[in-house]
Amino acid sequence: MYPYGLIGNCQASALVSELGSIDWLCFPRPDSPPVFGKILDPDGGSFSIEGMENSTGSQSYLPNTNILKTIIANPDGSQFEIVDFCPRFYQHGRIYRPNSLFRIVKPLQGNPLIRVKCRPIDGWSKSQVKSIRGNSHLRFDLREDHVRLLTNMPLTYLCEETYFMLSEPLYFGLTWSLGIEDDIVDVSERFLTLTIDYWNMWVKHCSIPSLYQKETIRSALILKLHCYEDTGAILAALTTSLPEERGEVRNWDYRFCWLRDTYYVLSAFHNLGHFEEMEGFIKFLISIAERHDHSRDRLRPVYRLDQTLPIPETIHSNWSGFHGSQPVRSENQAAEHVQNDLYGEMILTLAPIFLDERFHHLRTKDHERLLAHLGKFCAQNISKPDAGLWEIRDGWREHSFSNLMCWAGIDRLEKIRERGFLKTIGFDLSSAKLAAENAIRNAVVENSLRNGPSDSSFDSSLLQISNLRFPDDQIVRETVMQIQSSLKLGEDDSYRDFLYRYIRKDDFGRPQSAFLICSFWLIQALARIGELEKAKTTMKNVMLSANSLGLFSEHFLPGSKMQAGNFPQAYSHVGQINAAFSISPSWSEIL
Repeated sequence: MYPYGLIGNCQASALVSELGSIDWLCFPRPDSPPVFGKILDPDGGSFSIEGMENSTGSQSYLPNTNILKTIIANPDGSQFEIVDFCPRFYQHGRIYRPNSLFRIVKPLQGNPLIRVKCRPIDGWSKSQVKSIRGNSHLRFDLREDHVRLLTNMPLTYLCEETYFMLSEPLYFGLTWSLGIEDDIVDVSERFLTLTIDYWNMWVKHCSIPSLYQKETIRSALILKLHCYEDTGAILAALTTSLPEERGEVRNWDYRFCWLRDTYYVLSAFHNLGHFEEMEGFIKFLISIAERHDHSRDRLRPVYRLDQTLPIPETIHSNWSGFHGSQPVRSENQAAEHVQNDLYGEMILTLAPIFLDERFHHLRTKDHERLLAHLGKFCAQNISKPDAGLWEIRDGWREHSFSNLMCWAGIDRLEKIRERGFLKTIGFDLSSAKLAAENAIRNAVVENSLRNGPSDSSFDSSLLQISNLRFPDDQIVRETVMQIQSSLKLGEDDSYRDFLYRYIRKDDFGRPQSAFLICSFWLIQALARIGELEKAKTTMKNVMLSANSLGLFSEHFLPGSKMQAGNFPQAYSHVGQINAAFSISPSWSEIL
């Protein structure tokens, strides 16, 4: 399992190891080059607060918050704790979320010896940045800006990286491009109290399922940290190049906004009863759409947080990779792909505006025009070859998942028009919907939907046929049951509830690990077709793929109980949330 916890505030984010080291942090944005990148290279920079050699660590979150506590035990029996957080709270009528993180270190038992090392790097060059010593801070100049570390610990110990006895609380404030003028102790304690209060209040306003309550709250909190509030974008992950398979080349940069993913993310927030993320993303999407020629331009699958394209994909050969897994990449060539499913998913994302009265204030002619634009692309791209959901890089073909999403998008547009909107959509919705349905049926073999009309292999993405309410119960049920049987990792109990995305060969061979959201899709699908007990059993087993903090990765190897792929993964936490809601009885049956 990945021995890390995530902290953040929807502006900054960092991974903290169970031994007290910040091994991943990018400033000034999550998709910027790293300041600390030790998770991808021993020389990649870190900010560590270490115990003695052979010390051990354990981690937990303060309940219902994104504030992480790490307890370090030294071999001599002494102990100390580190509380890590990124400030987030209301101030002057708006959210205060500075590009900073705070660390509070306190002795717990005995007289622990500790050592503090702050070694930032200058991005992908991996060159260490020299410190400039101030009165009570260190400044590190990089990328025409600076990182500043303010502390009340003796700077001599910090600069020389020597061990010393922790006899009183220590405070650290790490900031990008700004300083902390007030007393570090007062600021840290005040920010901690306000941040605890903020997260507790945020959770209090969550709707949660009656089953897996704590786990769903943790997923919701982690998912919230993948929202980049400054622009409204939602990231697939906050890391890059953590390998799907150790020692292999399936290492990708996921620190961007996939338009497709956002439908699933916002469906989870809808279940949770949090809607500000939807409004933020709608603004992000509208802005992207307005930059396109509606008569001609296609939307790209993925965008940076500033709406530019994350290209060219770059390999950093000077980085050794996670446990030696190369290459380490930044940017993502998927931005150049054609993915025809995303138009339907964008319609599904926007549909609540016109189908849910709580979003009445968002109904505008601009949004109607955007829906019509997306619907036109759905109709035009039925049965067209593309890279598909899994972003095949070579040999594009017609994919049933893309046709299914085109069908779902057009179906929702019909429902929206029935509400009195889209009066001048400009094409025949009924004909387009029928064409999409026929394209789907053309890929049905023995009553189950396959990857495409020229590819009869199974694909876990097609579990969505149930969740999208395709109007053929026999095909829906058979597709779900056949995927569960054909794509499970093995017959053993520890394998059967984990699914491959597919088992056909792709650009890099055959996938070797389970893709976690597929298991959560399976749980939803089983519940929808009436197999509730199977769904609950599957959920129980799949929940074992979280680390000790309740964080899910992208992939999982059940045999070795090893997490893989980028971590934590928004997709996986979305899956957990939606699956928990799908199997939970109503609160009226519980209370």
